[in-house]
Amino acid sequence: MTLTWYGPDVLTVADEFTEAYAEVFTAPPWEPRDAEEARLEFRERLETDVRRPGFRAVLALSEDGGVDGFATGWTTQAPFRTDRAYGKVTRRLGAERVNELLVGHFEIDELGVRSRARGTGLGRRLLSALSSGAPGGRAWLMTWNGAPDALAFYRRAGWQEPEPLPGEETDMVVFVAPGPA
Repeated sequence: MTLTWYGPDVLTVADEFTEAYAEVFTAPPWEPRDAEEARLEFRERLETDVRRPGFRAVLALSEDGGVDGFATGWTTQAPFRTDRAYGKVTRRLGAERVNELLVGHFEIDELGVRSRARGTGLGRRLLSALSSGAPGGRAWLMTWNGAPDALAFYRRAGWQEPEPLPGEETDMVVFVAPGPA
């Protein structure tokens, strides 16, 4: 069963959600990362992120109520953030293209599928469910270039990579959803 939460409502399943996040993002290629540290960091970030404009979470629940997969996102606001890996995105694309391609559009922040549910098309369904209502018809995301399976997944799903500025490649790759510009 797949359910969508808006804003802080997703905190009602935060424990299950946090466990799924920790499992996904402490396994290869994301390791080595301490699972308890990942849980604490994600839970703290989730409690802030749910208050971002346009926040939505789509969770796929198993029969026992566990989270098999998840996707979260929100509408990217101006000014463009500089924390986490956002500075690398600005360096890669340039401020003008960031404002044109990303600001005001829907950012996919997290997408993960637990190992027990991989290979079922769940990741594609979650990505589609979350990005389908994107403002202006555009969604975007960034991912680490050290995650070849993630890069291949987004490419197979038809997501496009804006060309980086010459000499400004970074370890973060930006993808824009197919569809209206």
